[in-house]
Amino acid sequence: MKILQLTGYFLPEKAASIYLVENRLEAFSKNGFETVIYASRPTRGLSDKEYNEYKNKKIEKMYNGNIHVHRFPMYREGRNVLLRAVRYSLNWIIQLWYGMNEARVDCIYLESTPPIQGMLGSIIRIFRGIPFVYNLQDIFPDSMAGTGLARKGGFIWKIGRVIENFTYKHADKIIVISEDFKKNIMAKGVPEDKIVVVYNWVDQNKVVDVPREENKLFDVYGLDRSKFYITYNGNIGLTQNMDMLLDVAKELQKVYEDIHFVLVGNGAYLDEVKRKVADQQLDNVHLLPFQPYEDISHVFSLGDASLVISKPGVGANSVPSKTWSIMSASRPVLANFDENELKTIIENNHCGIFTKAGDKDAFKESILTLYNHRELCKEYGYNGRKFVLDNLTREVGTQKYVDVIKEVCGKKAK
Repeated sequence: MKILQLTGYFLPEKAASIYLVENRLEAFSKNGFETVIYASRPTRGLSDKEYNEYKNKKIEKMYNGNIHVHRFPMYREGRNVLLRAVRYSLNWIIQLWYGMNEARVDCIYLESTPPIQGMLGSIIRIFRGIPFVYNLQDIFPDSMAGTGLARKGGFIWKIGRVIENFTYKHADKIIVISEDFKKNIMAKGVPEDKIVVVYNWVDQNKVVDVPREENKLFDVYGLDRSKFYITYNGNIGLTQNMDMLLDVAKELQKVYEDIHFVLVGNGAYLDEVKRKVADQQLDNVHLLPFQPYEDISHVFSLGDASLVISKPGVGANSVPSKTWSIMSASRPVLANFDENELKTIIENNHCGIFTKAGDKDAFKESILTLYNHRELCKEYGYNGRKFVLDNLTREVGTQKYVDVIKEVCGKKAK
């Protein structure tokens, strides 16, 4: 069985959920699938040295030779929105060529980032008749409207809806990451039997609680172990409401000297966050770069509690996968998010505190609740770990992807 994957980003590029890609590919390999991947020269989160190492690297083999990665040249991704859009478009054209010409393909597997990626599978499906599995990690253009990059009902939004409907129509199966995602696309006319819900999992054996006295990141970055830490891990972009977070940090600094914030990650808004931290003299905010995956337990165990945060209107249909890593490390979830399935999970399982996206006062109060009730932190952390072990293990999640691929390819064989 041969799977064709055309991806906007691929290893060793750094992202909060890159482990999902590794886990999925390993599961595909163990089940005897051959996966052929076409990806541009990696850039996101790489140092100049790492980037240059891929200058002449055209083909890689992974997982006992079952995964073949073909690289093609592309200029480095920057923060200019227009240049990034052009880069996406060039990648798309090159990958379309490869997709139309790769021999003996049994199934196309594509993910939803960047937003135009789903069209690739649809077009190849139309012309070559190859079954197409679409992994919907984000719903465009809904999320673009939420961030202000597109106005709902505006020209860009309408184009996005056309692309979205075109992709949904031609995909044989659509894997979504939450029940809210399923409801969203069903309301747009997607039949229920085409949709499979697979929550983004966490590797419960790799993301575990590391006691503070054993956590090396405190020593590496000179963090005082006696402080109360709230951590954020992931993309520091336009949607994560960093301005509100920094406002809360500023207000708390005046009264609570031992409440500190640690932001681990990278993104388009990082430079602005650095500027504001310096200008406002926020000594209680620490900025750390993305850490290697082998240190993921140290990252998610760093804080007393960890954040899932976004601007209002951005996360209406999303359950960020970092939530599961927070829980797996036995830490309470502090969510300031749109009311959706995430709220239900947190409140029904008593594994954190949920406040409405953009409600600064409620968010600040949730921090103080945990600060003043340390035993509650431990209780919420224990409950979160239990929820992961019962529902969101790596084995359960990856097997569902394998089952979808087998089902789609089985129908083709018939």
